[in-house]
Amino acid sequence: MEKSDKQHLTLPLLPLRDVVVFPYMVMPLFVGREESILALEAAMAQEKKLFLLGQKDAEVDVPGEEDVYTVGTVATILQLLKLPDGTVKLLVEGVSRARMDTFIQGEDYLSADISLMAEEGDDESPEMKLKIKTLLSQFEKLVELGKGIPKEVYTSIAAIPKACRLTDSIAAHIEMTLDVRQQLLELNQLSERVDFLTRLVAEALEMLDVEKRVQGRVRSQVEKSQRQYYLSEKIKAIQKEMGDLDDNGMPANELEELEEKIKASGMPKEAMDKSLSELKKLRMMSPMSAEATVCRNYIDTMLLVPWKKTSKVSHDLIKAMKILDADHYGLKEVKERIVEYLAVQKRVKQLKGPILCLVGPPGVGKTSLGESIARATGREFVRVSLGGVRDEAEIRGHRRTYIGAMPGKVIQKLSKVKVKNPLFMLDEVDKMAADFRGDPASALLEVLDPEQNNAFNDHYLEVDYDLSDVMFIATANSMNIPGPLLDRMEVIRLSG
Repeated sequence: MEKSDKQHLTLPLLPLRDVVVFPYMVMPLFVGREESILALEAAMAQEKKLFLLGQKDAEVDVPGEEDVYTVGTVATILQLLKLPDGTVKLLVEGVSRARMDTFIQGEDYLSADISLMAEEGDDESPEMKLKIKTLLSQFEKLVELGKGIPKEVYTSIAAIPKACRLTDSIAAHIEMTLDVRQQLLELNQLSERVDFLTRLVAEALEMLDVEKRVQGRVRSQVEKSQRQYYLSEKIKAIQKEMGDLDDNGMPANELEELEEKIKASGMPKEAMDKSLSELKKLRMMSPMSAEATVCRNYIDTMLLVPWKKTSKVSHDLIKAMKILDADHYGLKEVKERIVEYLAVQKRVKQLKGPILCLVGPPGVGKTSLGESIARATGREFVRVSLGGVRDEAEIRGHRRTYIGAMPGKVIQKLSKVKVKNPLFMLDEVDKMAADFRGDPASALLEVLDPEQNNAFNDHYLEVDYDLSDVMFIATANSMNIPGPLLDRMEVIRLSG
């Protein structure tokens, strides 16, 4: 180590990655670069002094002058240990701030001509004592809030008489980014350094306060949910003791009631076997599992579907004509066609003829005619608008593998009306469209074909359902109806 005077030195240079060493700070370092290891050997051969300088970019393996900062720390090597993998572990203690005057690229290692930076400022002035008192007060609050700083550290720092050493000791224990640490290291003016450090401690306190509020809010929510869970479990335990719940947490008599409802519903054998199979699965499941919810929803849907309940159908043609006359003025030909259609059904005693399709412009009374026919025949009236329907699942339902699966519109409406022989109006049948999700018009073929609809298969139910007792009537504004569908219809035109 060459000396020109006490303030100007030439020392081996050790570039540091992601770390800044402050004066009076003892820190372990791991060194692996060959140039840095040679710089350590040079320092050990002299007075164990070296110059620690931060790198601007930690990714640079061979730093040049433009890759390092200009202000660093002169440090003393306290301990050096060579590890088996070739790296070196050393313990250093910061001595003083220093500014690099010349960056020296040696053959074996880096070195630098440096100037020691004397502390500027009077730490005995009343203003400085007040600032130090404020800083220590805030630092004490930071320690009390449990920021991972032992209370013994605060006690030892508070006992330091020199303000310059005190500020560097506090800086060593505060979390901050590398750039902020470098800024603090470069502040040689004591008053500026104390102000900068006070602001950092205040920001850390503010962040801790926010974090504490958030944690308190989260804790209260967790405690509330835990309390609710505890109370619900306690209620379940009491209900089990009283016999209100079974061992699986289900209401004690609920599954038996479901079984009784299934057997009393009038389902065909296939549907009953399927429902009892799902009920058996449900008995084996935890009531909190997702699969249990799927099974329960399926059973509830099967029980809602009308399997045997019907409304009494009237075949009085004179009464039917009176109701049609009372509800609609004129339309003589249309009413006669409707009464003829009803007469044929009365004669053959089954709905095996073509489907009525009322075609006419908007507002001529197609839907209200359907309601009148329902009233005339004593059937419940249900209506589905098919305008804009593009998905085949709207007719056939979704398979149960999908989340949120449900039956198609046909089964939904029958479940709502609670009888298996309503008058079912398919409104705006000419407005259906087809895309990649399927062709709903093709799905309607099975619904409207008297030879097939006695075994209509909804994807959700997975069993056949008899639609042969349903009286279907369709309406349309134009004849823009797919050919196969039109073949199953008897068209009655209503003029505007």
